[in-house]
Amino acid sequence: MARIVLYCQPGAKQTQLAGLFDGKPKIQLKAPPVDGEANKALIAFLSKQCGVPKSAINIEMGTSGRTKRVEVDGLDDAALRRALGLGD
Repeated sequence: MARIVLYCQPGAKQTQLAGLFDGKPKIQLKAPPVDGEANKALIAFLSKQCGVPKSAINIEMGTSGRTKRVEVDGLDDAALRRALGLGD
């Protein structure tokens, strides 16, 4: 199981990986930060990027903040970083 800390920016023009923010991968989310919509968008984005089902992704910490710790079942840390285009 892989874990990564991400910085999320809800309400962006499109959902995409946007470099780094404070040393953490920054993910811009098109969804607004209302009723868990941004968290759902993050899970969908990570599922697509990593090639794992949405059920394999869990927001472990930070569901109501911009900094989130995410677990991805079925990948190791190196594979998760590669899937997000971060190298090893």
